[in-house]
Amino acid sequence: MVEEVMFLFTGVAYHHTTPARLLIPFATAWSRPWRLQYLSQHCPPTRTVLGMPQKKGKRKAGQGGEPEAEPDATELPRLSPKRSKKEAAMKKLEEAVQEARRKAAPSVQEFKYNKKRVRLISQGSDLKDNAKCILYWMSRDQRVQDNWAFLYAQRLALKQELPLHACFCLVPKFLDATIRHYGFMLRGLQEVAEVDAHNIVPCWVTSPKQEYSARTIRSKIHSQLPEFLTEFPPVIQHPYPPSTPAEPIAWEACYSSLQVDCTVKEVEWATPGTAAGLAVLQSFIAERLKSFGSHRNDPNKAALSNLSPWFHFGQVSTQRAILQVQKHHRKYKESVDIFVEEAVVRRELADNFCYYNKNYDSVQGAYDWAQTTLKLHAKDKRPFLYELQELEQGNTHDLLWNAAQLQMVREGKMHGFLRMYWAKKILEWTRSPEEALQFAIYLNDRYELDGRDPNGYVGCLWSICGVHDQGWAERAVFGKIRYMNYAGCKRKFDVVQFERRYAPCKLNK
Repeated sequence: MVEEVMFLFTGVAYHHTTPARLLIPFATAWSRPWRLQYLSQHCPPTRTVLGMPQKKGKRKAGQGGEPEAEPDATELPRLSPKRSKKEAAMKKLEEAVQEARRKAAPSVQEFKYNKKRVRLISQGSDLKDNAKCILYWMSRDQRVQDNWAFLYAQRLALKQELPLHACFCLVPKFLDATIRHYGFMLRGLQEVAEVDAHNIVPCWVTSPKQEYSARTIRSKIHSQLPEFLTEFPPVIQHPYPPSTPAEPIAWEACYSSLQVDCTVKEVEWATPGTAAGLAVLQSFIAERLKSFGSHRNDPNKAALSNLSPWFHFGQVSTQRAILQVQKHHRKYKESVDIFVEEAVVRRELADNFCYYNKNYDSVQGAYDWAQTTLKLHAKDKRPFLYELQELEQGNTHDLLWNAAQLQMVREGKMHGFLRMYWAKKILEWTRSPEEALQFAIYLNDRYELDGRDPNGYVGCLWSICGVHDQGWAERAVFGKIRYMNYAGCKRKFDVVQFERRYAPCKLNK
């Protein structure tokens, strides 16, 4: 997968010099808004430096050095006695994952690391003789374990017998991110600091060009899975202590530096961090995987994995989720196959689109046939016209659409099936395809926990601009873009039940 990380090989201490080498595994063009931009041109006012735990000279947390930590990022919080069954299941998963890593290799130094996961983009590949450390610049994948980029950083540090540091640069605002997104991210980073890449098949390995649809990329991904869908070795306690310890992280200062909208509140159902994300994975396998294949498109059924927030912030590895889910293939074949299709093929298809298409968030990024048909029907009379504020408040004539919008506003996650209906109706109720796409991306990025993500951009363009789809029967407004309506939803699930669940009066209470 594609992860923005930087290894900076510096001639002096890691915290105050210009890097002599820049190596970016899993890297792509950083001008893309969906990638957190932490390069020099976005020089942030707040910098968080996380020191790796050492075998020698440990300091207690809060006493001027690295917080005391265990080598594995999957240690779980203690649960109440009432949840002893879930606690036992989580402990079993934790132990199984740790054992799987140990079987892969004692450490990344003994592991046969696939160099195809790495792209060297600096001139030369040697470290300076007076290099003092290896710095891992954390961005898209905000975890320690099950992170190919961080494993590569430790591999370099072990080989060179250098200290290893992790740095995360916090910008005060980013696109339409609110405190809902920043809160989830910062609380997850606190776990990284206390205990301790993205695509399974690297984007450039899967295909050298933009793929037309899932049909054209599927075989390319599956042919590479035996090579890349492998177990991770563990990140171990680093044996080379730094000459300059990392300063304690001022989390309150991190929060106070933010310049974001605090009216979009954090959600209660999703606890940030790797441990919480793995608990969601475990509950999905134990409780919902069996019905995922048959009920994933019913918003009234508890069948989804709900892992997208942890995937988006890189707190849980998609590859780890696939490895665990595939263990149940014999028992739940249909569900496992569909989960792999969505978590691997569809996600990597979205990354492929955003990687190779500079207009990934614009109507200009659509195929020629779609741009033509949308232009031909741009002046068609709309049955309803709504302003952005009306849509944002869920104040339309369509009770199902309102319920889907209010679910997203309230919970930070709209059901996947309804995301398609929701975006297509925005096309039908706004003045132009350009305005529809602008509104859809704004609302998605403002309220969805996994906003500003390739999946979100491609989802909006699939619904509004026919990306990764084909032409259908021509009709008003939509042209040849696939159509969805209220009657079709009623045939899929109990629409009234969902509308009652997210009625405005209930949300206000």
